[in-house]
Amino acid sequence: MEIELTNSIEVSQTYSRSFLLGLYERMVTCRQFEDRVKLLFLEGTMPGTIHQSQGQEASAVGVCAALNQDDFITSTHRPHAHAIAKGLTPEEIMLELFGKSAGCSKGKGGSMHIGDMSKGMVPAIAIVGGGIPLAAGMALSFKMRKRSQVVACFFGEGATNEGAFHEAVNLAAIWSLPVIFVCENNLYGASTAYSKTTRVPRLSQRADAYGIRGETVDGNNVVKVYEATLQAAEECRHGEGPVLLELLTYRRVGHSRRDPAHYQDKDEQAFWFARDPIALLANSLLNSGDVNEADLRDIDARVAQTIEDAVTVARAAPLPTEADLTTDVYAMELT
Repeated sequence: MEIELTNSIEVSQTYSRSFLLGLYERMVTCRQFEDRVKLLFLEGTMPGTIHQSQGQEASAVGVCAALNQDDFITSTHRPHAHAIAKGLTPEEIMLELFGKSAGCSKGKGGSMHIGDMSKGMVPAIAIVGGGIPLAAGMALSFKMRKRSQVVACFFGEGATNEGAFHEAVNLAAIWSLPVIFVCENNLYGASTAYSKTTRVPRLSQRADAYGIRGETVDGNNVVKVYEATLQAAEECRHGEGPVLLELLTYRRVGHSRRDPAHYQDKDEQAFWFARDPIALLANSLLNSGDVNEADLRDIDARVAQTIEDAVTVARAAPLPTEADLTTDVYAMELT
């Protein structure tokens, strides 16, 4: 199953200028947020640890742009872009990363557990593959209550070798659940190449084993990701789910902040870095004639100010108190 990866985005006339600029702004927000957080960690001013996703912005933004406000997503140990794409603000995420009580998880989750149920994002689950069965369970709830909602479940290609993936996809398949399994295939599970762990050339082929539809998409083309997700969501809403989407993308950073990614081949890096998802959309917008460089610079500057404001607020905000240790904790009394 071959897929063409080009250095351009063909944009249909059906998409408005404001919609396309909205996609661009959300991707820029994801990238600038990640870049600023990396510097904060290098300064030693932010606690915990981080796993970043620079280069994968089109998958997060394209998927979430195709969802309704009341649809849900589940995420991974690499959740920042997913959160921004689903509507969480840089400020509430930055507060969480600084461990402050006003953070989206009240300062108790940190980088790997951000989320906001009111905005359709379950707090991220750091266990590899851990969100996949949860997404299937949520989709079952939607079906039993006759809701039109869907769940988009993000995970990396490494998670598809976990038992949780196979059990959850099989369960979702036999019950035709409204869940979109979104595999962000960035070619490496931590530092191990996909080709060394999985024999099928295209991960979407695994859908055949469960009798569901699978599709491989250029994960750096935000428009193609949006269109594929929109179709998958419609199928799920009409009882034709689940769907497995494989989004081909690439991390521009290592697995974690201490990983220099020396295992990435230089020619491979050059190929994928030339296909930066933000640059692809920017060039397409400029070539369309409806957008000029000043428009994009204005967006870049506005996003940068938003993120700096978030850092300022997060630095000054109060930490949780000792009393907060016993809030949001549930226990069963044994008698």
